[in-house]
Amino acid sequence: MGKLKTLELTDAQRRALEKGHREGASHTFRQRCQIILLKCERRTSAEIADIVGCCEMAVNNWLKRFETEGVEGLRTKPGRGRRAILDAEKDLAQVKEAVGRSRQRISVAKAELEPALGKSFSAKTLERYIKNMARAISESESVLQRSRARKLTS
Repeated sequence: MGKLKTLELTDAQRRALEKGHREGASHTFRQRCQIILLKCERRTSAEIADIVGCCEMAVNNWLKRFETEGVEGLRTKPGRGRRAILDAEKDLAQVKEAVGRSRQRISVAKAELEPALGKSFSAKTLERYIKNMARAISESESVLQRSRARKLTS
């Protein structure tokens, strides 16, 4: 068996990790905080991997990343994951127009949009895109209304 790598934490680091483990926004971040906290208890990477449900290499990789970048290094970096099929800026006008023509039948709008955009996607993808764009528009309008209300009251 190899040498057991130990990790010493400052009080601030321990508090940040415990808070991240309890209140982290994503499951993966909470799990990564737990990995570091378990490592501070002088557990082996194999034990931690069994507890958390990952492999030893993942435990060691997150330990290295924590040592170099700190608690913020445990967060998922932007740009990970699959790219969106429909672009929020480029495709919005065409989607609005197509959906406006066939509001009740998303499949008709989809059939019209696929050749126009040169992209293949499912009806569910189009529904999610419309929902997300409607949410973004309503949020931006509510921010605008609040700023107008502040100007009127001041």
